[in-house]
Amino acid sequence: MSKIVLLAVFALNLVAAFVKPVGDALQGNIYIGGALLSLLGFLLYNEVHRLNSAHKTQQELRDTVSRLSQQVAELGVAQVTPNDLEEEFRSALWGRKNVQIAVLGFTGETAAPKLKELLNGLPEDGQRTVSLRFLLPDFTKRTEVPGLLREGRAGDAAGFRAYLTHKISGYEADLQEMTGRMRHNNQGILTVEFRVLHMTPILKLYLINDDRVFEGIYDTPVKRPNPYGPGPGQDTGEGDGELLDLIGHDSLLTRWQGRDGAQAQEMIRRRRRFFDTLWDAAHPLTAGSSNSRVPAPQRRE
Repeated sequence: MSKIVLLAVFALNLVAAFVKPVGDALQGNIYIGGALLSLLGFLLYNEVHRLNSAHKTQQELRDTVSRLSQQVAELGVAQVTPNDLEEEFRSALWGRKNVQIAVLGFTGETAAPKLKELLNGLPEDGQRTVSLRFLLPDFTKRTEVPGLLREGRAGDAAGFRAYLTHKISGYEADLQEMTGRMRHNNQGILTVEFRVLHMTPILKLYLINDDRVFEGIYDTPVKRPNPYGPGPGQDTGEGDGELLDLIGHDSLLTRWQGRDGAQAQEMIRRRRRFFDTLWDAAHPLTAGSSNSRVPAPQRRE
């Protein structure tokens, strides 16, 4: 209503300035000034109204985000980075006598070095038991992701697979070494098992005991030069092409904790059932081509 009144006043003053009968009726020589003041008032009204609307919209947006964040928190969902896993592993290893950790990933790079360092620093406790299980892709078999791009089409990258197999074998050897070291240092009993399955490494999954699960994906495909060359027994030209790799070292992980309610507990049961089903179908890691060539420079998983 205020906008209509201001526009009406502006129009009347403007007409009075140029139509004499109307001007005589209103009297005075302030028509133009009155018209301009009315227009200024209208413009100011519009601007104030716009700012108020924008402020209201921003406040509504903030309220919505806050409400959704609260709802997510009530579901027991949180997001962490892979770097936060070290503290989660530490909490489990120092907080319980019996610890079970299971990993589904690419090469185990995110978890294995962290776990070795933490296990090495555990205080003495001969009653402690720690079980580590790693389920990883079988890179002794042909894959296309990761793979080698030739004319835009994915194919097998045998040299890269040999490097990945070598890398996985190294992580297994490092953790297996810790079994004897922990026993010698009276730090407890450690069991380590690596299994592989012919699959593309898309999902990353970390299970800690029966009450914590972290899940994410390798969400960054990268194309880069192939420094790994051909695979064992291949001709030199078979290593030519652009490497298609998957990276997930900075991807966010969704965390489910049993203490956060029924929804979180159900998700933990589902993820553990998923892991155990694949684990039962997998087979032991074999050295394969791991000793057939010197591995190329390190990649970040």
